[in-house]
Amino acid sequence: MPLTTPTLQTARLRLRPLTDADASPLYAMHSDAHVLRYWDAPPWQDRSRAQAFLSRSREMAEEGSGVRLGLELASDGSFLGWIGLTRWDPAHHKASLGYVLAETAWGHGYATEAGRAVLQWAFDTLDLNRVQAETDTRNLASAHVLEKLGFRHEGTLREDCVVAGDLSDSFVFGLLRREWQAA
Repeated sequence: MPLTTPTLQTARLRLRPLTDADASPLYAMHSDAHVLRYWDAPPWQDRSRAQAFLSRSREMAEEGSGVRLGLELASDGSFLGWIGLTRWDPAHHKASLGYVLAETAWGHGYATEAGRAVLQWAFDTLDLNRVQAETDTRNLASAHVLEKLGFRHEGTLREDCVVAGDLSDSFVFGLLRREWQAA
């Protein structure tokens, strides 16, 4: 069942379906080793990776497994990054949250603002009961964003990924509908 990719508006941001025009800023962000220093895949070295990412984003929506949204400043349309829900499982009412922001967008609260909008949409529209997120244990900024969104640390996956050639642990966070509603 296809999943309609929404357009969401917050006080400062517009979250919208990714387009082919996003290929260059996506490549710039995903080819930056500093931005991806905690990511479980190496920085992109080929511009075709951006088009593959965009194609995969469209496929996810068409097959109904998730959505990815581009984040831009509402004031001027500047591309800040992307946020998405993947592994949407309507039978079990759950999905996973992920995001990447360009370094220039760090420290402004954009990830938290975008996360709130996506979570509200997800709980209201997709009838989710649970959203899960994982982050490298060294990525304390991302863990802090998840905590501000109401996620609870549920455990640690030991040596779960290889990041930049090193074995890395991942924190697992979960957020339940009743916790979201109570907040």
